[in-house]
Amino acid sequence: MRSDGPDSTRSIGRALGRGATAGTVLALVGELGAGKTQLAKGVADGLDVRSVVNSPTFVLMNEHIGRLRLYHIDAYRLGDPEEALAAGLIDERQADGVVVVEWADRLAGWLPAERLEITLLAPVPDPSVRELRWEAHGPAHERLAAMAMGVP
Repeated sequence: MRSDGPDSTRSIGRALGRGATAGTVLALVGELGAGKTQLAKGVADGLDVRSVVNSPTFVLMNEHIGRLRLYHIDAYRLGDPEEALAAGLIDERQADGVVVVEWADRLAGWLPAERLEITLLAPVPDPSVRELRWEAHGPAHERLAAMAMGVP
């Protein structure tokens, strides 16, 4: 899927947020500046979150209230995935809401088996364009991916 800029990336996230159900896990992967936070902000929009959503790089996780709870995790600063468990970042109690993990590749092996992985790539030569690659694990996440991509 292609995004033509930050607004487009946020719109894709909004579609994901609207279609998300309790237990949805979105694992975002991409280089610095690839658009992970824009996608997360769109998810928050789709969940009717009214608070400001920023990347939780230094606090590791922010929780927001909306139609469903949004658990927004940033694993950028984690040196060891064990730190995520110790900090309570990956927790079964989050099943009541939607979990968005930026830098999800740093938590490989610790994320739930059922999830939607989205890799954001910034191809050259247009720095505003993003390519989003989707890999859905589990029927609920397959349905969510299809809905967000506009597939009936």
